Amino acid sequence: MTEARPHPYDPTAFRDVFEHHFTYLAGFWRNVHRYASRPALHDPLTGRRWTYAELGRDVERLAAGLAACGVGRGDVVVFQLFNTPEWALLYLAAQHLGAVGSPVNFRFSPGETALVLDDSRPSAYVFDVAIAETARAAVDVARHRVGALISVDAAAIDGPGGPGGRGDRVPPLRDAIPFGDLLAGGHPAVTPPADVTIYDETTRLYTSGTTGMPKGVCLNSLVEVLTAHDVIMHFPLSPEDKTLNMTPWFHRGGVSSGGPCPVFYAGAEAVAMPRFDPDLCLDYVAAHGLTFLIGAPTNLVMLASAQEARPRDLSTLRGIVTMGAPLERQACLRFQRVLTPRIFNGYGTTEAFWNTFLRPADLPDHAGSAGRACTDDDVAVVRLVEGDGAEPGDLAAKDGTEIGEVIVRSVKSGYAYTNNPAEQAQRFRGGWLYTGDLATWDRDEYVTIVGRKDDMIISGGENVYPVQVEEVLNEHPGVSECAVVGLPDARWGELVVAYVVAADDSLTATECDKHCQAHPMLAGYKRPRAYRFVPELPVTATGKKMHYKVREMAIADDAAGTLMRL
Repeated sequence: MTEARPHPYDPTAFRDVFEHHFTYLAGFWRNVHRYASRPALHDPLTGRRWTYAELGRDVERLAAGLAACGVGRGDVVVFQLFNTPEWALLYLAAQHLGAVGSPVNFRFSPGETALVLDDSRPSAYVFDVAIAETARAAVDVARHRVGALISVDAAAIDGPGGPGGRGDRVPPLRDAIPFGDLLAGGHPAVTPPADVTIYDETTRLYTSGTTGMPKGVCLNSLVEVLTAHDVIMHFPLSPEDKTLNMTPWFHRGGVSSGGPCPVFYAGAEAVAMPRFDPDLCLDYVAAHGLTFLIGAPTNLVMLASAQEARPRDLSTLRGIVTMGAPLERQACLRFQRVLTPRIFNGYGTTEAFWNTFLRPADLPDHAGSAGRACTDDDVAVVRLVEGDGAEPGDLAAKDGTEIGEVIVRSVKSGYAYTNNPAEQAQRFRGGWLYTGDLATWDRDEYVTIVGRKDDMIISGGENVYPVQVEEVLNEHPGVSECAVVGLPDARWGELVVAYVVAADDSLTATECDKHCQAHPMLAGYKRPRAYRFVPELPVTATGKKMHYKVREMAIADDAAGTLMRL
């Protein structure tokens, strides 16, 4: 008699649970009943607070209101808001509908905002009335006609607990609907689509590509879950924490590092701050017992100065997490002395969140580096070669000297751009993201960022691509050619500086600045704040501008006092 062979393992049941019940939205709703009475969201500026039960109620109301405006499964909701409760509600309500939430930079120019509207073709566009002029101009310029325009007016909140955005001061903008009307109730309840899976796109973040124009980065529900898990591991973040991200939530580092994404998944409390103010931020720590602050090194510089000028009790802080730039040794020592010994630094991209992490135990010895690979990530520094880049196995020497390109393989990446197959194919290859960042690494695989292949500037935590600014300047009839670089700056991280070859000797820096301010495709934070007029620019034998040489010139000229600052 032949013995029966054992049945092979069948993962069908597991796959069904994983793919249909392990979504980000499912995690949020678990907390709505699991932590019903615990605090979820706090807006100290207005006094508004939500428990998880109250947040869940308002998410359902907002989802019903959006549905009544025509938003449904797979539709895009673009929102251009500050770090307010309305931002957080839209982030969750869009997922409740099976829609895609797309928060965009509130500092975008009208032309840049219009480009996003045309690229994502949203069913609804939500804007803060503080940027109503930008919204109005963007809607007028965009080819896509948005189905529903919704305005948020923080000044019209009727006291603590009020819905906000009642619309008393809403400017005329083609039938804009006050946000409070969507929360007022009376709309038919909406049940999340049953066929949504972990692979459905939930969030679309707009960053700038090598052309400098906004580029949509697609993130699915599982990416959001794994991003939340990563933060929970690395802080670590617990349900008892109260976090405040000092950077705009429309950034990946804003929403994903101690922002709404991990906080609402972990069952912790998010504290909103519409605009960063170092004194107010430290007051919040002392008054509300905040446990984590998150921001760029420029935020920490201002926090340290504010704390030295007027010390507060910061004993509740469990850590401060920085992103966007390396921590210099002396700055790190100052932060540890003045703010908290527990300083963290994460390095990454909009596409894949952070991929290396520097922990308090690594400091101050490894200050200046970006740390080592995160728990679930593969990170490599590959040799610089002509063309698209080296293969993943062609590694730069682990000697802390050879410069290569950072590539990462991470489940926190959506591996997709909206309507941009060419750049998608170039940046995502064989499961790896080619970041364009230049770095060295040592034998212990500590990665140190030294620059970018495309010479990106980071000013005040915002990405500025020289090519976009150069194209705008070159449109001025008095400009023959120019090169834009970042100058190291104690407050902003980098200052945008333009070196200009003038076609007209009468051209002035003031005229160039007026041209940039008036240009519809250049946000204000991207315009140069210092100029130098030169007879020629350093170029390669093939005529390509050598930005690193120009940057060296800027550093020397700044020291000599020959830059014209505005």
